[in-house]
Amino acid sequence: MSLQAQLQALISSIATDIKALIAHQGNLTNLTTTAKTDLVSALNELKTAIGSIDLTALISDSSTTSTVKTYSIDKINSQISAAISALVAGAPTALDTLKELADAIASDESGIAGLVTAVGNRIRFDAAQSLTSPQQIQACQNIGVGDPTTDLAAAYATAKA
Repeated sequence: MSLQAQLQALISSIATDIKALIAHQGNLTNLTTTAKTDLVSALNELKTAIGSIDLTALISDSSTTSTVKTYSIDKINSQISAAISALVAGAPTALDTLKELADAIASDESGIAGLVTAVGNRIRFDAAQSLTSPQQIQACQNIGVGDPTTDLAAAYATAKA
């Protein structure tokens, strides 16, 4: 069975379960909102409550958390500068910008040749490739897909049993 056929079978099984879940969505009277007739009304009630939060007030810059306020612009700029410093992480001044890195790479022809060779041994997503079955399985495992010949619908049926 092809991977596409397996995915279609899996989607069909999931759709059947979703229909059952929708049919048994639960008792809306159990909602903690005052609007209990439908989910849209309950969500609109939450939206109104969230909209009433005062987002203009600042928290103290020495405070670490708040769910309804923000830091001052000076604290925000300080945090951004700290993140940039962490990203650069002690790189030499000659290589601490993308432009400097690009220039360094362009000046190293043997390094580029090595990169081109390495890229040639990679799986393409922009064009078709001819791969053996073991190469296909290895590529799928490398990207976390696993074995493409696995019967996913059977695995799903087993898991929900």
